[in-house]
Parts: sequence; C-alpha cells; structure tokens
Amino acid sequence: MPLHGTGIFTNPYAIEVLQSKKKELVAGIINTDDLLDWLIENRVISPDKRIAVLNYRTREEMNTRVLDMLVSCGERACRLFFYPCLKHVEPALYNYIRSYVSNVSSSFGDAKRQLVGYLLERDKDEILKNTSKEVDQPVQSVTPKKEPHQKLQTQTRPVHNELAQLYQIVASGDLSSLDKAIGHSNINGINVSNETLLHIAAAHGHVRIIEYLLNKGAKLEARDNKGQSPLHRAAEKGHTAAAKVLLQAGAHIYALDTESRTPLHVASQNNFFPIVKLMVKEEARNDKRKKSFLHMAALRDESKIAESLLKCGAVADIKDEKNRTPLIHAISLGNLNTVKVLLEAGAKVDVDMIDAALNGNNQSLIKLILEYATGISPTVLVNALFKAVQKNQHRTVGILIEKGTDTNTRNEMQYTPLLLAAELGHAESVKVLITKGAHLTDRTPNMNSALHLAAQTGSLSVAKLLIDEGMDVNIIGCGDQTPLHIASFHNQPSIIEALIRAGSKVNAVTKEGITPLHIASQRGNRETVECLLQNKAGVNAKDRLMRTPLHMAAVVGDASIAELLLSSQADPNAVNKEKKTPLHLAANEGHLDFVSMMLSRRARFAAKDMDGNTPMHYAASRSHSIVVKALLLAGKNKNIDDKNIWRKTPLHLAAEHGHEGLVELLLVSGSSINALDNAKDTPLHCACKSGNINTAQKLINWSDGEKPKFHSTNSLNKTPLQVAESGDTDNHQQIAILLRKKMMLTR
Repeated sequence: MPLHGTGIFTNPYAIEVLQSKKKELVAGIINTDDLLDWLIENRVISPDKRIAVLNYRTREEMNTRVLDMLVSCGERACRLFFYPCLKHVEPALYNYIRSYVSNVSSSFGDAKRQLVGYLLERDKDEILKNTSKEVDQPVQSVTPKKEPHQKLQTQTRPVHNELAQLYQIVASGDLSSLDKAIGHSNINGINVSNETLLHIAAAHGHVRIIEYLLNKGAKLEARDNKGQSPLHRAAEKGHTAAAKVLLQAGAHIYALDTESRTPLHVASQNNFFPIVKLMVKEEARNDKRKKSFLHMAALRDESKIAESLLKCGAVADIKDEKNRTPLIHAISLGNLNTVKVLLEAGAKVDVDMIDAALNGNNQSLIKLILEYATGISPTVLVNALFKAVQKNQHRTVGILIEKGTDTNTRNEMQYTPLLLAAELGHAESVKVLITKGAHLTDRTPNMNSALHLAAQTGSLSVAKLLIDEGMDVNIIGCGDQTPLHIASFHNQPSIIEALIRAGSKVNAVTKEGITPLHIASQRGNRETVECLLQNKAGVNAKDRLMRTPLHMAAVVGDASIAELLLSSQADPNAVNKEKKTPLHLAANEGHLDFVSMMLSRRARFAAKDMDGNTPMHYAASRSHSIVVKALLLAGKNKNIDDKNIWRKTPLHLAAEHGHEGLVELLLVSGSSINALDNAKDTPLHCACKSGNINTAQKLINWSDGEKPKFHSTNSLNKTPLQVAESGDTDNHQQIAILLRKKMMLTR
C-alpha cells in the first residue's frame, strides 16, 4: 500500500537531518536494492530512477545518488525515508539516527519535540532499550562524529564467550548440539566480523542448521563487514542446496555487498554455475519488477557475468520496466564486450539500437552489430546509411556499404547517399561513397546533380572531389542551369573559380537565356560579379527578354554592381524588349544612387521606351520626387514636358498618382500646368478623375506663372469641375467644393 502523509506530524527538518548525516547514511546503507524497492513501491521516487542509480559502480555512489534524489523530492520524501523506510530496511542504521535525533542539538529549538515526535513517539512501542550487557558501538560501516553526550546503539549484541561455542557448533554442522546449547542466546548475535550464526551455516552449506536457525528467527538479510548476506556466503562457497533454502525463505537475490556484487556475481566469479542457474530460475519465477541480472551485467559491461547468465538459461531479450532489452543498454553505453556476448547469444537488433550505435559513433561497435546480428531488415540498414551520411560518420558509411547496403539507394526524399552528402558538404562521406561506387550522374527530383548541390552549399572540397572524378562541370540541372549558375546565385566565388578552371562555360545560358552574370547582378553578389568579369563573362549578354546584367542590377538598385559592369564596358543605354534602358527601370523603382551612377556614365535621361515614356515619366508616376529632381537637374529641365504615346507629361502622371510636393516641384521647374493629353485632359482633369485631393488642391491654388484653366474641356466636353462631380468618393466631392469656391460658384 502506498504511504500518504496525514499532515499530523510536521517535521520541517528531515532534509537537514539527512544532509547533516549524509556521510554516515552513505556508509551505513547496506541494502541499497531493498531501499530502492521500498521507495519505489511506496511512490516516494519514480520507477525510472532505478536505472539511474544502478548505473553507478559502487554501493557508496549508489547510496549518494539515492540521498540526492530524496533531497530533490522534498521534505515529505525525506521524512518517509527515515520512518518507516529506514526502520524497515536498515534497522541498525535507523537506531543510530534515532539516537542522534533524541540527543539533537539545542540549536533546533522548538523543533526538538517535533523531531523526536516523528522519529520516536510514533515508534515508542518499539524503542530498543540498552542493557547492562550491551556495549556502545557504531553501526557497521557507519563512522559518525559523535555529538556531545551521545551514545550509539546497535541492533544486536556483539558475540561473547557464551556465543563463541555456538559459532563452532554451527561451523561443524552438529544440529543436536546446537539445539542443546542455544538456550536463550541471541539468534542474531554477531561476531567481530559482524557475522551471524546464519552466515556461518550458509558459508559451510549446512542446510538443516540453516532451516533450524530460520525457524528460530534468524534474519535473512543480516550483513557482515563486507556487506554480504547469508545468501552471498552460500553462493561464494558454491553451496547450491543452502542457497536454495535461503531463496525459498525469501532471501533477496539482488542484494549488494560493499563491492556492489550480488550473490550471483560472487557465484559466477568462482565458477559455481549451478548456483547461477538457480538464481536465474528464481529471477524468472519472480519477474514482477522486470529487472534482471542480465540488465545489470549490460549496464556494467560485465561480459563474463552475462556469458554465465546466458549459459544458465537467461533470456537474451528480456525486457525491463521501460521495455528495453539488455542489448540496448550495452550499446548505448558502448559496452563492447557485453554487446558481443549478447549478440552471439542471438539478441535481436532493432532500429533503436542502430540509432544508439550511430549516436556513439563507435565503428567497432557498429561493425560488431553488423557482423553478429541476424535478421536486420534492409530498410533499417538503409536508414542507418543515411543517418551516418547526415552525421558525416564516413567510416560507418563504409562499414554499412561493405556489409551489403546499396550505395545508390534512395531515401523518402529520393536522394541518394551521395546527393545528401554533397548537399551537406560532407567531403569525407562523399569520398567514401565515390570509392564504393556511387553514381555521379544521379539527380534529385528537381534534376540537381551532386555538383549543383556542392555549388549551392559552397563546399569547395566536395566540388573538387566530384570534378577530380570526372564529373561534367557543364551538367544541366533544373531549367538548364549549370553548377556555375547555382554558384553565382549563392555567391560562391571559390566554387566559380574551380568550375571555370575545369572547363565550365562562363556564358552558359538557361532556358530563359540567362547567364551566370545576369544572376549574380540581380542578386547583388559583388564578389561573384568580379570573378565572372575577370573570367571574360559577357557584360552585355542579353536574355530572351533582351535584358543585360545592367538591367538586372537596375531593378534591385545596386549601384556598386552597376559601377563594376560599367567599368567593364557595359552599355548604359542598352534597351530590353520593351525598349527600356537600365535608367528606366531604376527610376521606376526609385533607386536614386543607381540613377545618379547612370547619369554620371552618360545614360540618356530623355530616352523613350516603346510607350514613349522617359525615365521621368516612371519616376513621376511612382511619386519618386528625389529621382525626378535628379533627372530634371541632368536635363536642365529641358525634357520636363516630354510626352508619351498618350501625350501625357510627367505632370499628368504626378497629378494622377503623385503627391502635392512632386506637383509643386514640376510646376516650379516650368512644367505646363495646362498641357493636354490625347483625351484633352489637363493635369487638373487627371487629379479630379483620380480623386487625388492633395494634387488637385495644389493645382487649383497654383498662382505662380501660368494659372490653371478651370473652364478647359476635354474630349468628352467636361471641365475639371464636371469630372470631379461625376466621381463617387468623398475626395471627389471635396475637390468639387474647392473648384466651386475657386470659380466663385459658391461661397
């Protein structure tokens, strides 16, 4: 039954007692396994903590870990540890702690009653009283520093002369003499080695005497100076029948001595295999805890013990409380010897074990698993190969391929190991895969080759490996892109140099006629542009839309790229399919630095595209006032009223799409306020039509020089007022009100 706190006994100092007496507790806890069982069964700590404790080699390390866990669990856990856990599992140590608490320092103040109340009053009916024959001595393995006025008590009396004869009788195996001599002697008395009569009987294998002593109340789990129980002593001497009797009486098979050995350990170390077999059968009979000797051997890399267990009938794939076999523990810890023993015994290998081996990157371990394991599915091996490539465990990659895994297999993404290694830039794995016969011509689903992927990630070492193996540097990928296109996109100048030296075509074109220089210019990859130009890339090459690299740079407005291209004789006035120059594109995007650069390099500021638009038209339509200003300055205002094929001036476009500041700039610079387009619309008509109240207001109130003609009619015979009145927004109505007031039609 789980224990639950009642809230009646409050002791806020259990943690302090545990911490102050930690050294004595660590040394004094002999039955670590029993202690763990009690704490887990009563839900003081969780079951998963058992493996964490058993990972430690010595009993002292295990005890320290348990006590640290209790402190981290809080006050209630520490109280339950002292009472009833410690009293039940380690009564002698409990007596010592109880004695300490009963003489607790006055520094605890008012808490003394509570401390004594919890550790004494609840146990008052069981307080052991000292007799005049008892000698004060510390519990075995407990070496506390005595508190003032403190006397330590023990659970049992040390042996005296009246018991010495009993030890001799038990050793001789004379049951009748023992029965006559035992009288009222303490059946659990101890000698100088802390041995009880049951220890002596077990060590000599006297079955009838063992049964007699057990019937008289001899304690099964008494411990000698080495922390050994009677079962340890029987196992150590190879007394199978004695061990069997002790087991039938309930002896703890997992009890640990001071060297963290179980009875099975000592039997195996002395080659007493019948006892090992007996222990294995007992474990199989009582497997409710799902912990096995084989798990313990796997965790400790005790390969000889594991071998003995398996020979004596232990199941290689026995599961623990978390459904894990001994093999997964041995692999996870890299316990090579025990792994070999388990595999030779037929332990099964699954994907989790392969993963654990890969995580440890232990080639010897992986080779061992592949050598001895049977029945591993090809899918598991393929997954292992891709994981090894992903981790760049190139030696493991070689091992897996040597054991029969297909070098050119594909994963769920349809990548081969070589393609994955190239994309990740893992040159070591690439080298191994090439040596093992990887196909250089394999592609990803989007037609990229390993060389495309190396160019993408900028892995020069991978690229060189592939080139040295004779891979075609002009291999075509998605959209007819070569690796050089990919390297240009990702700004990889070192890859570009290697590709060009190996014969890559610097002016190779995609399906759209785009060269690597087009791509680098558009991306603003300055280092790549420099590299390509140095290698004679066509600076005025045109794609299918007649765009040059300078057009590409104009869209993104990279003036530094423009300077590089222009310095390499790029044509500043080259036109694309729509007859736009780079200056048109830059003006449209509002890139002032680029525009200024182009103007300084004799770009034609008044050039017209196929729609008759100048760069200023585009700047005006997008409200780029600062660009318009630069263009006006370059042309000394001479092209301010240039008209496109719809006979619109920049002022028409600014009135329709711009803002009042741009309109004012154009008017101040001399733009005609009453210019007519094809529809005989003035700029004011355009502002009224679009409902642009700010530009309309600026035009309506303009009084410097030429005044707006309010009565001018367009091709539909409508004045600006009529155009505004026909609009359906509030802005249109606001413009109409302004016009009426200006025209004196209303107050």
